[in-house]
Amino acid sequence: MLRRFFQLKSWPFVVAVLFIGGAALAVLGSRSGAAGPSLWSGTPPTLASGQTQWVAVAKADTAAVVNISTTQVVKNPMASDNPENPNDPFQEFFRQFMGNMPRTYRTHSLGSGFIVRPDGYIVTNNHVVDGATDITVKLSGSRHFTAKVVGRDPKTDLALLKIDAQNLPIVTFGDSDKLQVGEPVMAIGNPFGLEGTVTTGIVSAKGRVIGEGPYDDFIQTDASINPGNSGGPLVNQAGQVVGIDTAIVSQSGGSVGIGFAIPINEAKTILPQLEAKGHVTRGWLGVSIQPMTGELAKAFKLEPDHGVLVADVLPNSPAAKAGLKTGDVITEYDGHAIAKAGDLPRLVSNTPIGQSATVRVLRDGKPLTVTAQIATLPESEQVAEATPAGGKSLGLTVQPLTPALAKRLEVPDKAGLVVADVADGSPAADAGIQPGDVIVEVNRQPVHTVAALRKAIADQKAGEPTLLRIHRKDASLFVAIEAPRAPEG
Repeated sequence: MLRRFFQLKSWPFVVAVLFIGGAALAVLGSRSGAAGPSLWSGTPPTLASGQTQWVAVAKADTAAVVNISTTQVVKNPMASDNPENPNDPFQEFFRQFMGNMPRTYRTHSLGSGFIVRPDGYIVTNNHVVDGATDITVKLSGSRHFTAKVVGRDPKTDLALLKIDAQNLPIVTFGDSDKLQVGEPVMAIGNPFGLEGTVTTGIVSAKGRVIGEGPYDDFIQTDASINPGNSGGPLVNQAGQVVGIDTAIVSQSGGSVGIGFAIPINEAKTILPQLEAKGHVTRGWLGVSIQPMTGELAKAFKLEPDHGVLVADVLPNSPAAKAGLKTGDVITEYDGHAIAKAGDLPRLVSNTPIGQSATVRVLRDGKPLTVTAQIATLPESEQVAEATPAGGKSLGLTVQPLTPALAKRLEVPDKAGLVVADVADGSPAADAGIQPGDVIVEVNRQPVHTVAALRKAIADQKAGEPTLLRIHRKDASLFVAIEAPRAPEG
């Protein structure tokens, strides 16, 4: 299956995310033994008589690449009783000629991943498992396991899974910063469900921005990547993982020799957090930026391709407290030159929370240096495992309400949590919670942070409903979410 990821300006080319994903964990063991805290440095596989280098790499790494199949509940837009479009004439048409159709249905998809620790930790793309109700991992051979999501990060499209197994073969990490354009690479995965497929090519480019998010920094390769490869490893001639196959550019949905992989060095900084707490905490400066184009540079009387332009400074943010202003041009962050717009978000996100960073700017053409104390990025978080013992998730994804969000959603600019997503078939969906609702109270207590929401839900007695007070545009109402049932058996 293929999911549209980004549409290029020259239609009909699209960059598509493949349902097959992967990444890597920064706490690995050796290739064969028990788990350990350090990365396995990796050496080129030993060549047997008559073997080529790629034969040895394929034999060494394929055993650690897995097939991931998922089941997902999807809303049926043609459902005859779809409450979102009660007066849709097409619904009446389908009701007359095809009868009532179910409001939801189940879909199945395939993807890839790779084992990074012998005790069953597996990396894949977030889009492979996003919204999945069931996840099955098939190892090389015939063994199947039910997997659980340990953590995921939609912003970098990475997810970490766990299966109950021991002494598994693993892949090892290389250094994606050392990759050179023209260097040979191999993609391993399950394109179109064909297990254990390997394709070779070269690194076509580095640092590609394809519109996936604020942290785009993709490796481009001409190694054939197709639907089903997402999450599979991109390896070098030493058999080390240097990237995670994630997306393609295609007219037909198949490979045309333009594929993209997440650099493994980016995954190394993300995956330990996913293992430890299930999500990623990032640094936050609090500015909106845009590229310094030739036209803008001329208007600001600056050299083109010189830094990034500050389009907005959020109130009470680290940037505002440091004295940054709209119209400043950021040229350097914490000793790193800012050559393009994507450089700044990555550098800020990797800055430890509470650490001070020097920011060099041009203001009205004159150089200026300020110091900002980096805070925590307000990110969406899944309210998971925050239910009474034995219960399931309420199915809510929330994020703090900012003034900009309040204006866009047409709700009062007050403290609260915005519902970013509601899982299909979840208790929250059954209660009528909608994306864009603002949660202001839980069980008659004000709630301002995700942590407070988690605690309020976790502290309530098992079996009791969760009472939310929400704002929806100009209305305020109470909603009771029935406690999710514990799994049987």
